[in-house]
Amino acid sequence: MQTAVNPSPLLFKELGRLEYSDAIEAMRLFTDHRQVRTPDELWLLEHEPVFTQGQAGKAEHVLDPRGIPIVQADRGGQVTYHGPGQLVVYCLLDLRRRGLGVRQLVSGIENAIIRLLRDDFGLDAEADPKAPGVYVEGRKIAALGLRVRRGCSYHGLSLNIDADLAPFSLINPCGYAGLTVTSLQQERPESALDMWQIGRDVMRYLERELEGLTS
Repeated sequence: MQTAVNPSPLLFKELGRLEYSDAIEAMRLFTDHRQVRTPDELWLLEHEPVFTQGQAGKAEHVLDPRGIPIVQADRGGQVTYHGPGQLVVYCLLDLRRRGLGVRQLVSGIENAIIRLLRDDFGLDAEADPKAPGVYVEGRKIAALGLRVRRGCSYHGLSLNIDADLAPFSLINPCGYAGLTVTSLQQERPESALDMWQIGRDVMRYLERELEGLTS
């Protein structure tokens, strides 16, 4: 069920667990039919197990799918994994209206995750200018990939909370052989993690970053 959490021009929606192909179709329809005054939206969800290939994705980065579906996506980047226990936030934003470039948005998303991990969990998180995403001591905890169409963005970020990380060993994550992927549960095993509450916090951090970029 779609639940509007924030009545402001930036709407928060919690969509639960969706098949990846259904989410892509919904994002495309939203983007193609939005109007000049359509509010921007952040969608919070998780996916059934799936490998997704970005537009420039190379088949050799999928080492052994082991029966997990592979879906071609229209976002940037290489192959990644989505599954239960991983938060996904899709950013459906009118970049022209906000006066934002793609690089600004990427940095804003990264900064939102970095601040959440540092402020709420005491993790020394950082971005890597050569490889988009968020890392904890070189271990990738959050990935991002975007598509811009008609001046509007969709797709977004994924943050591993207590996801099964084994499927990442079946690919070269984001096209990097040997890249170690981690999760919040792995980094903070002593913490009681409420995935959906963390997701709401992520959206609030994103909202603050977007306000800062457009103020």
